[in-house]
Amino acid sequence: MVVRLMVVDDHRLLAEALASALKLRGHRVLAAAAPSAGAADLVVSRAPEVCLLGCATPAAPGVFDPVVRIKKERPQISVVVLGPVPSPRGIAAAFAAGASGYVRNDERIEGVERAMLKARAGESAVSPLLLQQAFEELLHPAAQPDDEGARLLQLLTPREVEVLMRVADGEDTRLIAAGMDIAPSTARTHVQRVLMKLEVGSRLEAAALAARTGLLERAAVGARRTGAGASEDSEPQEAAESGGE
Repeated sequence: MVVRLMVVDDHRLLAEALASALKLRGHRVLAAAAPSAGAADLVVSRAPEVCLLGCATPAAPGVFDPVVRIKKERPQISVVVLGPVPSPRGIAAAFAAGASGYVRNDERIEGVERAMLKARAGESAVSPLLLQQAFEELLHPAAQPDDEGARLLQLLTPREVEVLMRVADGEDTRLIAAGMDIAPSTARTHVQRVLMKLEVGSRLEAAALAARTGLLERAAVGARRTGAGASEDSEPQEAAESGGE
């Protein structure tokens, strides 16, 4: 079955090599182009049955805008994306834009031709192996770096966050109590709880940990959002303080 097609890729040599291979297999290649822009205009004006569209970054925002334009103006054209092994988001973005298929750009010519014929027939063209590779990320996601500052901040209440900020500023129990309008015994309790939650033995260690992990900056943002000096937590009035006043 002869297909009228276009090959559009930013890499001219790749576009021309693929076009030549498909010509040898009996297909009619209308153009092999490497436009950095204007791909949609070119495809719309030539109106092939199938457009093989190269894409180096399938997860990038707006990368499939040409597909949207092509399908809007020439809905009868089937677009098959040629790209790297994408994330699930990349495949989803291609099909959401209106693509009929997704093929790895290092696929053998037989695989490209099969995808092209399936797309022309109105079928979705994506290999089970490619889907398996893409969705492996969902089944076994890569471990994300531990954001220690965010993790530690989640351990603290808004009142304890304010206490930590005051501790980092060098305030002793008396100043903390006066600044927060609470009893010194309550201030000591808050300090003790902060030290316990951060798993440190002194105020100095707490301040150093907060600075090292970026917790202070996050705490400042949180304080601005929630408002410093919220209503006083209900806490025991006496507790031994670790690290001194």
